[in-house]
Amino acid sequence: MTHISQLVDLIRLEQLEDHIFKGRNEPIGSPSIFGGQVIAQAIYAMSQSVPEGRYCNSYHCYFILPGDLNEPVYYEVETIRDGGSFSVRRVKAKQKDKVIFFMGASFQGMEDGYDHQLEMPKVPHHEGLYSWDQMYEQLKGFLPKSIEKFFSIERPITFKPTVVTNPVERKKLDPFQSIWFKIKGEMENDPIYNRSILSYISDYNILTTALHPHADIAHFGNTQMATLDHSMWFFRECDINEWMLFNIESPSASGARGFARGNIFSESGQLIASVTQEGLMRPKN
Repeated sequence: MTHISQLVDLIRLEQLEDHIFKGRNEPIGSPSIFGGQVIAQAIYAMSQSVPEGRYCNSYHCYFILPGDLNEPVYYEVETIRDGGSFSVRRVKAKQKDKVIFFMGASFQGMEDGYDHQLEMPKVPHHEGLYSWDQMYEQLKGFLPKSIEKFFSIERPITFKPTVVTNPVERKKLDPFQSIWFKIKGEMENDPIYNRSILSYISDYNILTTALHPHADIAHFGNTQMATLDHSMWFFRECDINEWMLFNIESPSASGARGFARGNIFSESGQLIASVTQEGLMRPKN
């Protein structure tokens, strides 16, 4: 995928019955389905069943089995409740009649209320920073094969880390990371697609932050990594065409699991969403 329109086409599911949808897959360089894809498609599926004007304000999901890239994913949506202000939905994602993922989500209409937020951290501006694409063009042929394969994948998102680390230098890093991102191309702002796209992007970079403090001994070649659960809260609407900042920290890793949390800010400093994720970080023998 090289343009945001291709990601939108991936998120937009085929509706088979009232609450059953079918989705296709796109690889991002990993052997199984990218978790952000399943989350984004699940939000789209659930959003089709809620009253008009209600949009996802939070979700919590669990990854049960690795998704097979060669098999379609079927989403079964269940209505839990439609209240005066909120709706609750649950969705199961299946392949070959096995549940690979499930999610519960809350939907709310637009309301006014109290308003406060954390300030956006002070980081280098995206202008002048190198993107993943630019780094790949400069470093291809000099990187380990696994890293070069990851960076060579064409994506509909531009990522610009505020600090560039040497991927072959083995030293401990701080458990923090900040990445600017922007979609490639432009699209109309739509609350459903905006939330789906932000969810897709939120599964990039977050778990790797939990690997930073162990970067002197741990890397993708000797560590089994997989998302276990992922949650997200949406606070404010955004312009999906603008640059945004994903600020991530990892408070803990233990028991072969890593935990990370992050905030997504607009370029002007508005807090758009918060994310948490726990994932498997199992050293290989």
